[in-house]
Amino acid sequence: MAERDLYNLLGVSKTASTAELKKAYRKLAKELHPDRNPGDTKIESRFKDVSYAYDVLSDPKKRALYDEFGEGGLREGFNVEAARQYKQWQSGGSGSPNWGSQFEEVFRGARGGHGGGQANAGGFSFNLEDLFGGFGGGGAGGGAGGGIGDMFGQAARTRGKPADVEASFSISFVDALRGGERDLHIADGRGGTRAIKARFPAGVRDGGKLRLRGQGTAVAGGGPAGDLVLLVRVEPHAVYRREGDDLHVDLPLTPAEAVRGAKVAVPTLDGEVQLKVPASSQSGQVLRVRGKGAPVPGKPDAHGDLYAHLLVMMPTQPDGATEDLADRLSEGMGDVRTKLRL
Repeated sequence: MAERDLYNLLGVSKTASTAELKKAYRKLAKELHPDRNPGDTKIESRFKDVSYAYDVLSDPKKRALYDEFGEGGLREGFNVEAARQYKQWQSGGSGSPNWGSQFEEVFRGARGGHGGGQANAGGFSFNLEDLFGGFGGGGAGGGAGGGIGDMFGQAARTRGKPADVEASFSISFVDALRGGERDLHIADGRGGTRAIKARFPAGVRDGGKLRLRGQGTAVAGGGPAGDLVLLVRVEPHAVYRREGDDLHVDLPLTPAEAVRGAKVAVPTLDGEVQLKVPASSQSGQVLRVRGKGAPVPGKPDAHGDLYAHLLVMMPTQPDGATEDLADRLSEGMGDVRTKLRL
């Protein structure tokens, strides 16, 4: 698999802020969501790539690894310090370790190589293609068959160190509020996958992490396995948005409803509620419905609030009669900009 430019996938620069990344992701996720493009496998594939790119770049640690090593740095078991020391040694820097003995440990049993790119460290021959597959900005990412991340990770495992495995999955906005479970397939570290069932609590937030004890990489030769850490990605909703444990929604009103007041049905997790809109309401006013926001994780009976932001709508294609009514309405309002000051 060719190395992907994750910044390019999101359409942002390498200096993009967290807010810029989130804005770009939400826009693309909305456009590319499979529900809006049923049966389009190319769009679905791009949606997965965009979700993966945001997963990496929105995590400061993963982003730093990607910026320094490319996708190879995101592989399970990747040894950052060893990789940095090797890069220093390769560039002729001082203070490098005894790579002859370390390479012999790492590459013992790896396939030999007598073609181009063969090198020798401390009398031990190895093939640079074995070493650099998937390493750095131009290598392959995520495939089987080598790469410095895989090899150093394997060396660590053979020394009896359990390794945590990180993965991510996406759920809809509503599923995140209600909670549930997902059947996932996670890489098993041997080129295959294994099925797991991930349960996520009601109210789980975007970026929340689930830790499954003992579900990480098993240590060669026995010993405890690491943990599986799942990062939850919550897809944006077309209408509702979440801030902490509160939900926010723009509530459209007709001019008559705003002037006279009305009872308006607003969907919530528990069904519709009748929200009383007072007479003479203005766009931008906010009405609160207590206890109808997001569930608070770990507190089954606790919920945030729902905030309805009133939005008075005007006719998009007014006729003469509508314009006459607007004129009559305006006559009784006086100067609406008396407080407009700089």
